[in-house]
Amino acid sequence: MKTVLTIAGSDSSGGAGIQADIKTIMANGCYAMSAITALTAQNTLGVTGIQETTPEMLALQLDAVFTDIRPDAIKIGMVASEKLIRVIADKIKEYQAEHVVVDTVMISTSGHRLIDEDAIGALKECLLPIAEVITPNIPEAEVLAEMTIRDEQDMVRAAEKISKVYGCAVLCKGGHSINDANDVLYSDGKVNWYYGKRIDNPNTHGTGCTLSSAIASNLAKGYKIDEAIRNAKDYISGALADGMDLGHGSGPMNHGFDLKSRFAES
Repeated sequence: MKTVLTIAGSDSSGGAGIQADIKTIMANGCYAMSAITALTAQNTLGVTGIQETTPEMLALQLDAVFTDIRPDAIKIGMVASEKLIRVIADKIKEYQAEHVVVDTVMISTSGHRLIDEDAIGALKECLLPIAEVITPNIPEAEVLAEMTIRDEQDMVRAAEKISKVYGCAVLCKGGHSINDANDVLYSDGKVNWYYGKRIDNPNTHGTGCTLSSAIASNLAKGYKIDEAIRNAKDYISGALADGMDLGHGSGPMNHGFDLKSRFAES
């Protein structure tokens, strides 16, 4: 069985972060491992508390994983501080990790800055250059490309600019009134569009975490980047289309919508 390590924060409501990543990795046929960057108290209505992991503890978690069950791919999610970003980058280089997917969690869908300027600087300096693919949303792509994105042509230009600066493939995710569920990949001088299904479901908590984890899982299984993204997009469409409705706010998707087992029967 192929293995995937997720490096991200914990979501006590189970819809995003480490919890969503583990569900996604398992649903995509891989063995999931984790290194937790922060504990959060949150639910479908919002976040009420955050406690960050120390750099020393994060380093110990990463050592424990790499020295025993080596991951075939890595997904990196929200890392809020410069010190933690540098620990992750150092360990990835130390262990010569492969298939690194970075979900560039910097700015929320609503436009709120989630990490400070020092952390963004460390992300640009340390993590993006060692990633195989990164998955910015529109506001994040605007920060990384230092340009305004108004339409699909701008999405392509931003993805190309980011890719050339950091030497990685860039999946610029749509939405934010630019287009519906359509994403564009710039990789090795080529442009690929992924046209997603517009699904009428307000419960979209954790979609970014889920997509990047599904991509990492497919890369771990040996798929080329184009097919890994197509499979991940199909998976997330299925999880949304299942229509699960939990909580009083923007609820989670059903990560296990396609799991067929007598143990899963109610």
